[in-house]
Amino acid sequence: MFRAVLVEKSEEGQTTASVQEIEEDRLPEGDVTVDVEYSTVNYKDGLCIGPGGGLVRAYPHVPGIDFAGTVTSSDDARYSPGDKVVLTGWRVGENRWGGYAEKARVKADMLVPLPKGLDTRQAMAVGTAGFTAMLAVMALEDHGIKDGPVLVTGAAGGVGSVATAILAHLGHEVAAVTGRAEQEDYLRDLGATQIVPRADLSETTRKPLEAEMWGGCVDAVAGVMLGRVLKQIKYGGSVAAIGLAGGAAIEGALITPFILRGVNLLGIDSVMQPYDARLRAWERIARDLPMEKLEKMVQPATLADLPQLGADILKGKVKGRVVVDVRA
Repeated sequence: MFRAVLVEKSEEGQTTASVQEIEEDRLPEGDVTVDVEYSTVNYKDGLCIGPGGGLVRAYPHVPGIDFAGTVTSSDDARYSPGDKVVLTGWRVGENRWGGYAEKARVKADMLVPLPKGLDTRQAMAVGTAGFTAMLAVMALEDHGIKDGPVLVTGAAGGVGSVATAILAHLGHEVAAVTGRAEQEDYLRDLGATQIVPRADLSETTRKPLEAEMWGGCVDAVAGVMLGRVLKQIKYGGSVAAIGLAGGAAIEGALITPFILRGVNLLGIDSVMQPYDARLRAWERIARDLPMEKLEKMVQPATLADLPQLGADILKGKVKGRVVVDVRA
Protein backbone atom coordinates (compact mmCIF):
# COMPACT_ATOMS: atom_id res chain seq x y z
CA MET A 1 0.00 0.00 0.00
CA PHE A 2 1.09 3.57 -0.64
CA ARG A 3 -0.47 7.00 -0.17
CA ALA A 4 -1.55 9.12 -3.12
CA VAL A 5 -3.77 12.05 -4.00
CA LEU A 6 -6.55 10.39 -5.98
CA VAL A 7 -8.90 12.46 -8.13
CA GLU A 8 -12.25 10.76 -8.70
CA LYS A 9 -15.19 11.77 -10.88
CA SER A 10 -18.84 11.29 -9.98
CA GLU A 11 -21.61 10.26 -12.36
CA GLU A 12 -22.69 13.92 -12.33
CA GLY A 13 -19.28 14.95 -13.65
CA GLN A 14 -17.92 16.51 -10.45
CA THR A 15 -14.37 15.69 -9.39
CA THR A 16 -12.97 15.40 -5.88
CA ALA A 17 -9.38 15.01 -4.70
CA SER A 18 -8.34 13.26 -1.49
CA VAL A 19 -5.38 11.39 0.00
CA GLN A 20 -6.01 7.65 -0.12
CA GLU A 21 -4.18 4.35 0.44
CA ILE A 22 -3.69 2.48 -2.84
CA GLU A 23 -2.52 -1.04 -3.66
CA GLU A 24 0.72 -1.17 -5.63
CA ASP A 25 -0.80 -3.45 -8.26
CA ARG A 26 -2.95 -0.50 -9.37
CA LEU A 27 0.11 1.33 -10.72
CA PRO A 28 0.19 1.63 -14.53
CA GLU A 29 2.49 -0.52 -16.64
CA GLY A 30 6.07 0.64 -17.04
CA ASP A 31 9.74 -0.31 -17.02
CA VAL A 32 10.80 1.47 -13.84
CA THR A 33 9.23 1.80 -10.39
CA VAL A 34 10.26 4.80 -8.28
CA ASP A 35 9.85 5.71 -4.64
CA VAL A 36 8.75 9.31 -5.11
CA GLU A 37 10.31 11.76 -2.67
CA TYR A 38 9.28 15.17 -3.98
CA SER A 39 6.93 16.71 -6.51
CA THR A 40 5.75 20.26 -7.21
CA VAL A 41 2.61 22.31 -7.81
CA ASN A 42 2.17 23.73 -11.32
CA TYR A 43 -0.73 25.40 -13.13
CA LYS A 44 -1.55 22.17 -14.94
CA ASP A 45 -1.80 20.39 -11.58
CA GLY A 46 -4.46 22.89 -10.56
CA LEU A 47 -6.40 22.10 -13.74
CA CYS A 48 -6.12 18.37 -13.07
CA ILE A 49 -7.25 18.68 -9.44
CA GLY A 50 -9.95 21.28 -10.09
CA PRO A 51 -13.71 20.63 -10.12
CA GLY A 52 -13.93 20.52 -13.91
CA GLY A 53 -11.29 17.85 -14.28
CA GLY A 54 -9.31 19.92 -16.76
CA LEU A 55 -6.68 17.91 -18.58
CA VAL A 56 -7.41 14.46 -17.14
CA ARG A 57 -8.48 11.80 -19.65
CA ALA A 58 -9.44 8.91 -17.35
CA TYR A 59 -10.46 8.50 -13.71
CA PRO A 60 -9.51 7.72 -11.00
CA HIS A 61 -6.33 9.70 -11.49
CA VAL A 62 -3.16 10.68 -9.63
CA PRO A 63 -1.99 14.21 -10.63
CA GLY A 64 1.50 15.68 -10.32
CA ILE A 65 3.29 16.58 -13.57
CA ASP A 66 6.81 15.95 -12.27
CA PHE A 67 8.68 14.09 -9.55
CA ALA A 68 12.10 13.11 -8.24
CA GLY A 69 12.95 10.00 -6.27
CA THR A 70 14.80 6.71 -6.05
CA VAL A 71 14.49 3.70 -8.35
CA THR A 72 13.26 0.57 -6.54
CA SER A 73 12.97 -1.79 -9.52
CA SER A 74 13.83 -1.60 -13.21
CA ASP A 75 13.50 -3.72 -16.34
CA ASP A 76 15.75 -1.26 -18.21
CA ALA A 77 19.54 -1.60 -18.13
CA ARG A 78 19.98 2.18 -17.81
CA TYR A 79 18.54 2.24 -14.28
CA SER A 80 19.21 0.19 -11.17
CA PRO A 81 17.67 0.17 -7.68
CA GLY A 82 19.07 3.07 -5.71
CA ASP A 83 19.53 5.40 -8.69
CA LYS A 84 18.24 8.94 -8.21
CA VAL A 85 16.03 10.09 -11.10
CA VAL A 86 13.89 13.03 -12.17
CA LEU A 87 10.91 13.19 -14.51
CA THR A 88 9.27 16.11 -16.29
CA GLY A 89 6.90 16.07 -19.26
CA TRP A 90 5.43 13.17 -21.25
CA ARG A 91 1.91 14.06 -20.02
CA VAL A 92 2.64 12.47 -16.65
CA GLY A 93 0.03 13.74 -14.22
CA GLU A 94 -2.34 14.38 -17.13
CA ASN A 95 -2.70 11.26 -19.29
CA ARG A 96 -0.77 9.04 -16.89
CA TRP A 97 -0.55 8.75 -13.10
CA GLY A 98 1.94 11.28 -11.80
CA GLY A 99 3.98 12.49 -8.85
CA TYR A 100 1.40 13.00 -6.09
CA ALA A 101 1.97 9.50 -4.78
CA GLU A 102 4.60 7.67 -2.75
CA LYS A 103 5.20 5.36 -5.72
CA ALA A 104 5.21 5.80 -9.50
CA ARG A 105 5.74 3.44 -12.40
CA VAL A 106 6.78 4.89 -15.77
CA LYS A 107 8.55 4.10 -19.01
CA ALA A 108 12.32 4.34 -18.70
CA ASP A 109 12.52 6.82 -21.58
CA MET A 110 10.62 9.36 -19.50
CA LEU A 111 13.33 9.57 -16.84
CA VAL A 112 16.76 11.14 -16.69
CA PRO A 113 19.43 10.49 -14.05
CA LEU A 114 19.63 13.21 -11.43
CA PRO A 115 22.78 15.22 -12.29
CA LYS A 116 25.60 15.54 -9.80
CA GLY A 117 25.21 18.56 -7.56
CA LEU A 118 21.43 18.22 -7.18
CA ASP A 119 19.46 16.26 -4.60
CA THR A 120 15.84 15.24 -5.12
CA ARG A 121 14.42 18.18 -3.17
CA GLN A 122 16.48 20.68 -5.15
CA ALA A 123 15.42 18.99 -8.38
CA MET A 124 11.78 19.64 -7.53
CA ALA A 125 12.50 23.15 -6.30
CA VAL A 126 13.49 23.52 -9.95
CA GLY A 127 10.78 21.20 -11.26
CA THR A 128 8.98 21.49 -14.57
CA ALA A 129 8.85 25.27 -14.22
CA GLY A 130 12.61 25.58 -13.77
CA PHE A 131 13.30 23.01 -16.47
CA THR A 132 11.14 25.04 -18.85
CA ALA A 133 12.88 28.25 -17.80
CA MET A 134 16.27 26.71 -18.60
CA LEU A 135 15.03 25.56 -22.01
CA ALA A 136 13.91 29.14 -22.67
CA VAL A 137 17.26 30.62 -21.62
CA MET A 138 19.13 28.07 -23.76
CA ALA A 139 16.93 28.95 -26.75
CA LEU A 140 17.71 32.66 -26.31
CA GLU A 141 21.42 31.85 -26.07
CA ASP A 142 21.28 29.77 -29.25
CA HIS A 143 19.88 32.77 -31.14
CA GLY A 144 22.10 35.36 -29.45
CA ILE A 145 20.89 37.59 -26.61
CA LYS A 146 21.28 41.25 -27.60
CA ASP A 147 22.68 44.00 -25.39
CA GLY A 148 20.26 45.51 -22.92
CA PRO A 149 17.84 44.17 -20.34
CA VAL A 150 16.24 40.76 -20.85
CA LEU A 151 12.53 41.01 -20.07
CA VAL A 152 10.78 38.28 -18.04
CA THR A 153 6.98 38.39 -18.00
CA GLY A 154 5.02 36.62 -15.27
CA ALA A 155 8.24 36.99 -13.31
CA ALA A 156 6.87 36.05 -9.88
CA GLY A 157 5.47 32.73 -11.11
CA GLY A 158 7.34 29.44 -11.16
CA VAL A 159 8.90 29.73 -14.63
CA GLY A 160 9.47 33.47 -14.36
CA SER A 161 11.16 33.22 -10.97
CA VAL A 162 13.68 30.63 -12.13
CA ALA A 163 14.28 32.41 -15.45
CA THR A 164 15.00 35.63 -13.55
CA ALA A 165 17.48 33.87 -11.27
CA ILE A 166 19.26 32.06 -14.11
CA LEU A 167 19.58 35.11 -16.34
CA ALA A 168 20.88 37.26 -13.47
CA HIS A 169 23.38 34.56 -12.47
CA LEU A 170 24.66 34.45 -16.05
CA GLY A 171 25.34 38.19 -15.90
CA HIS A 172 22.34 39.58 -17.77
CA GLU A 173 20.43 42.65 -16.70
CA VAL A 174 16.89 41.43 -15.98
CA ALA A 175 13.68 43.47 -16.20
CA ALA A 176 10.93 41.61 -14.33
CA VAL A 177 7.25 42.21 -15.09
CA THR A 178 4.79 41.96 -12.21
CA GLY A 179 1.35 43.30 -11.36
CA ARG A 180 1.94 43.38 -7.61
CA ALA A 181 4.10 45.97 -5.90
CA GLU A 182 4.67 43.66 -2.92
CA GLN A 183 6.61 41.27 -5.16
CA GLU A 184 9.33 43.80 -5.98
CA ASP A 185 11.66 42.82 -3.11
CA TYR A 186 11.25 39.13 -3.96
CA LEU A 187 12.17 39.74 -7.61
CA ARG A 188 15.14 41.94 -6.75
CA ASP A 189 16.40 39.22 -4.39
CA LEU A 190 16.34 36.87 -7.39
CA GLY A 191 18.51 39.30 -9.35
CA ALA A 192 16.09 41.57 -11.21
CA THR A 193 17.55 45.06 -11.71
CA GLN A 194 14.38 46.62 -13.07
CA ILE A 195 10.71 46.13 -12.20
CA VAL A 196 8.19 46.72 -14.99
CA PRO A 197 4.53 47.20 -13.95
CA ARG A 198 2.26 44.76 -15.73
CA ALA A 199 -0.02 47.64 -16.71
CA ASP A 200 2.74 49.06 -18.94
CA LEU A 201 2.37 46.05 -21.24
CA SER A 202 -1.30 45.20 -20.78
CA GLU A 203 -2.94 47.56 -23.28
CA THR A 204 -3.12 47.13 -27.02
CA THR A 205 -1.64 49.75 -29.33
CA ARG A 206 -2.04 50.39 -33.04
CA LYS A 207 1.64 51.18 -33.48
CA PRO A 208 3.27 48.53 -35.69
CA LEU A 209 6.57 49.00 -33.82
CA GLU A 210 7.64 50.70 -30.61
CA ALA A 211 11.02 51.86 -29.31
CA GLU A 212 13.62 49.07 -29.08
CA MET A 213 13.93 48.25 -25.38
CA TRP A 214 14.73 44.60 -24.68
CA GLY A 215 17.67 42.40 -25.66
CA GLY A 216 15.45 39.34 -25.37
CA CYS A 217 12.46 38.05 -23.45
CA VAL A 218 11.22 34.98 -21.62
CA ASP A 219 7.45 35.28 -21.92
CA ALA A 220 5.21 33.23 -19.64
CA VAL A 221 2.00 35.18 -20.34
CA ALA A 222 1.28 35.56 -24.11
CA GLY A 223 -1.91 37.37 -25.12
CA VAL A 224 -1.84 41.17 -25.28
CA MET A 225 1.45 41.33 -23.39
CA LEU A 226 3.29 39.20 -25.94
CA GLY A 227 1.99 41.42 -28.75
CA ARG A 228 3.38 44.51 -27.01
CA VAL A 229 6.71 42.89 -26.16
CA LEU A 230 7.33 41.77 -29.75
CA LYS A 231 7.12 45.40 -30.86
CA GLN A 232 9.78 46.41 -28.30
CA ILE A 233 12.44 43.72 -28.89
CA LYS A 234 15.76 45.01 -30.27
CA TYR A 235 16.75 44.25 -33.86
CA GLY A 236 17.53 40.54 -34.26
CA GLY A 237 16.42 39.75 -30.73
CA SER A 238 14.32 36.79 -29.60
CA VAL A 239 11.32 35.98 -27.44
CA ALA A 240 11.10 32.52 -25.86
CA ALA A 241 7.37 31.91 -25.32
CA ILE A 242 6.41 29.25 -22.79
CA GLY A 243 2.88 29.93 -21.51
CA LEU A 244 -0.63 31.08 -22.43
CA ALA A 245 -1.97 32.50 -19.17
CA GLY A 246 -2.94 35.72 -20.96
CA GLY A 247 -4.58 33.96 -23.90
CA ALA A 248 -3.53 32.46 -27.22
CA ALA A 249 -4.31 35.46 -29.46
CA ILE A 250 -1.68 38.17 -29.97
CA GLU A 251 -1.95 41.57 -31.63
CA GLY A 252 0.50 42.23 -34.44
CA ALA A 253 1.26 41.95 -38.12
CA LEU A 254 3.57 39.60 -40.00
CA ILE A 255 5.69 42.40 -41.46
CA THR A 256 6.39 43.89 -38.04
CA PRO A 257 8.45 43.08 -36.07
CA PHE A 258 9.43 39.76 -37.66
CA ILE A 259 10.52 41.16 -41.02
CA LEU A 260 11.43 44.78 -40.30
CA ARG A 261 13.43 43.91 -37.17
CA GLY A 262 14.22 40.24 -37.70
CA VAL A 263 12.72 39.26 -34.34
CA ASN A 264 12.57 35.54 -33.51
CA LEU A 265 9.53 34.07 -31.74
CA LEU A 266 10.67 30.79 -30.18
CA GLY A 267 8.08 28.32 -28.91
CA ILE A 268 9.32 26.28 -25.93
CA ASP A 269 7.90 22.76 -25.54
CA SER A 270 8.90 21.14 -22.26
CA VAL A 271 6.68 18.07 -22.68
CA MET A 272 8.22 15.96 -25.44
CA GLN A 273 11.90 16.90 -25.28
CA PRO A 274 14.24 14.07 -26.36
CA TYR A 275 16.48 12.44 -23.78
CA ASP A 276 19.69 14.25 -24.77
CA ALA A 277 18.01 17.66 -24.63
CA ARG A 278 16.47 16.96 -21.22
CA LEU A 279 19.77 15.73 -19.82
CA ARG A 280 21.63 18.76 -21.19
CA ALA A 281 19.09 21.13 -19.64
CA TRP A 282 19.31 19.41 -16.23
CA GLU A 283 23.10 19.52 -16.34
CA ARG A 284 22.92 23.25 -17.07
CA ILE A 285 20.51 23.67 -14.16
CA ALA A 286 22.94 21.93 -11.82
CA ARG A 287 25.75 24.20 -13.03
CA ASP A 288 24.10 27.58 -13.65
CA LEU A 289 21.15 27.93 -11.26
CA PRO A 290 22.20 29.50 -7.94
CA MET A 291 20.62 27.25 -5.33
CA GLU A 292 20.76 29.90 -2.62
CA LYS A 293 18.41 32.01 -4.74
CA LEU A 294 16.24 29.01 -5.44
CA GLU A 295 15.56 28.62 -1.72
CA LYS A 296 13.99 32.09 -1.70
CA MET A 297 11.32 30.82 -4.10
CA VAL A 298 10.39 27.65 -2.22
CA GLN A 299 7.43 26.99 0.03
CA PRO A 300 6.91 23.48 1.41
CA ALA A 301 3.75 21.38 1.15
CA THR A 302 2.49 17.86 1.84
CA LEU A 303 0.03 15.59 0.05
CA ALA A 304 -2.72 16.77 2.40
CA ASP A 305 -2.23 20.37 1.23
CA LEU A 306 -2.70 19.63 -2.45
CA PRO A 307 -6.48 19.91 -2.93
CA GLN A 308 -6.39 23.50 -1.63
CA LEU A 309 -3.14 24.37 -3.42
CA GLY A 310 -4.65 23.15 -6.68
CA ALA A 311 -7.42 25.73 -6.29
CA ASP A 312 -5.04 28.48 -5.14
CA ILE A 313 -2.69 28.24 -8.12
CA LEU A 314 -5.60 28.68 -10.53
CA LYS A 315 -6.51 31.90 -8.68
CA GLY A 316 -2.96 33.28 -8.94
CA LYS A 317 -2.36 32.98 -5.19
CA VAL A 318 0.79 30.85 -5.42
CA LYS A 319 4.16 32.62 -5.67
CA GLY A 320 7.44 31.00 -6.62
CA ARG A 321 7.88 27.25 -6.25
CA VAL A 322 5.82 24.86 -4.10
CA VAL A 323 7.79 21.70 -3.26
CA VAL A 324 5.67 18.77 -2.10
CA ASP A 325 7.34 16.37 0.34
CA VAL A 326 5.43 13.27 -0.71
CA ARG A 327 6.66 11.27 2.28
CA ALA A 328 5.54 13.76 4.96
